[in-house]
Amino acid sequence: MGREGKKKILIVAGEASGDLHGSRVVEALLRSNPALQVLAVGSERMRQAGAEMILDSSRLSVVGITEILGRGRSLWNAYRAIKGFLKKSGLSLLILIDFPDFNLLLARTAKKVGVPVLYYISPQVWAWRSGRVSKIARYVNKMAVIFPFEIPIYQKTGMEVEFVGHPLLDILGTSAQGRSPLDEEFKGDPLIALLPGSREKEIQSLLPEMVQAADILTRAKPGAKFILPAAPTVDAEDLRENIHSQSATITVVEGQTYAAIRAADLVIVASGTATLETAIMGKPMVIIYRVSPLSYWVGKAMVKVNWVGLVNIVAGKGVVPELLQGEAKGRQIADAALRILDDETYRRGMLEDLAAVREKLGTPGASRRVAKIALDMIGAEKRGVESWE
Repeated sequence: MGREGKKKILIVAGEASGDLHGSRVVEALLRSNPALQVLAVGSERMRQAGAEMILDSSRLSVVGITEILGRGRSLWNAYRAIKGFLKKSGLSLLILIDFPDFNLLLARTAKKVGVPVLYYISPQVWAWRSGRVSKIARYVNKMAVIFPFEIPIYQKTGMEVEFVGHPLLDILGTSAQGRSPLDEEFKGDPLIALLPGSREKEIQSLLPEMVQAADILTRAKPGAKFILPAAPTVDAEDLRENIHSQSATITVVEGQTYAAIRAADLVIVASGTATLETAIMGKPMVIIYRVSPLSYWVGKAMVKVNWVGLVNIVAGKGVVPELLQGEAKGRQIADAALRILDDETYRRGMLEDLAAVREKLGTPGASRRVAKIALDMIGAEKRGVESWE
């Protein structure tokens, strides 16, 4: 079949996490059907996976309202470029990954020009702006969700929806099991991992409280050691310079987040995806969260969930402690940590609940399942996709 006769799929990911998940979908698609032409709006990971890049997603990714205002022209220009491509490219399918405000505009354009849409990683309509569900149902042909509780949200609209499992299960792989390469180096009793997040403001707000908690815990348990894995976006030396501990032994490591979690007896973690990673590895945790008072007030008014930690949201109950805003202080963090370390019944119950959360996330193979859905939608040949490990 000549190039003009190939089935063409465009994948759009506007952020680094979407590019990672998208790269795995690209690999799965091309593994199943090498004759496909897979195009992408993404960055290096999707290019390396074999996609033909039509736009670099670094032009899209923004964090916060000030960045959106500052980069509005770039976002609009990117949207117009992709919109024009959709109208003339003869696509067989558009796959959208997360990044909802931008991607839902593309879904509307795709609907107008007759390109079917598969959406992978749902907007968090269960948390806020639930009114978007009807809009999504108008423009999206099928939704591939990563949390089982998202299924009925879309089924109510009559929309096709399938639970594919959480992509973290694939990303973690063997990192979630067995001994950690840090076990021998860190033999503290206990060993506590500190994960203050990956954004500068987040770290500035939470790290001092974590260090204070570490000092308190060291006085209570003189053998304790602490490990702080630097996120890829964070300068490890800056972290070291900002640790002003009175007595705790806190070691900063680079590029070993999963190894640090696996080695730890307890994790003190900023709210976010890391809470699910910690749950998958079966480690008890204390979640802490702090933003500006205005952001917290606006969030409480708009967000319709009872917890901030994804692990508790998936569980449907508070399986691990959450310390929010003014509660996220060194003393309170230390008290919550000591209860987990000292109360064996409490700790055992938490571990059982975390195992249940892990089960709710499905089984590995999310990208493979998304690829299969995509190939079914365009009627393309599949090579053994059902049997991939």
